[in-house]
Amino acid sequence: MTTQMNRTTPETGTWAIDPAHTVVSFSARHLVAAKVRGSFRTLSGTITVGDTPEASSVDVTIDAGSIDTGVEDRDNHLRSPDFLDVATYKALTFRSTAVRAVGDGYAVDGELSIRNTTRPITLSMEYLGLATDPWGNEKALFSAGATLDRESWGLTWNQALETGGWLVGKSVTLELEVQASRGTPEAQ
Repeated sequence: MTTQMNRTTPETGTWAIDPAHTVVSFSARHLVAAKVRGSFRTLSGTITVGDTPEASSVDVTIDAGSIDTGVEDRDNHLRSPDFLDVATYKALTFRSTAVRAVGDGYAVDGELSIRNTTRPITLSMEYLGLATDPWGNEKALFSAGATLDRESWGLTWNQALETGGWLVGKSVTLELEVQASRGTPEAQ
């Protein structure tokens, strides 16, 4: 794989998020100190790169039922009405409202919708450059993250521990590793 040296911004136009090479992962505290990690396996979206970063946008839809922590019982609980309620709310969505240069990276302000509740979040994003895969496909590479309070989206289920504290932490850390190809998802 070869990577081009220009890492300032990808070329203008629409870039389809490659779901096979993109990871949307999360972690949350469990039993006060341990971390539980997971990811969403099914997603789609586009990144529209404008003439300037400020003219760019991101639109992502995640299948809520594709949550995977590696433990079936926990995944089923996360899919239940206690958390994501995937029978009622099929998707999580993120739509950017602004992109700003911040230091060596970018801040992507947007609206995250979970369980039909929409709240603002800001992703810290780094553009990693362009790379060409072994089949000659050009990919734009991004890394992003944010920390959010799950209770702001109505994800309030918890249990008090006899020793003090709560079973599930309020803070959830999101990490995104994104590969995108030129064009829309339908063209892929």
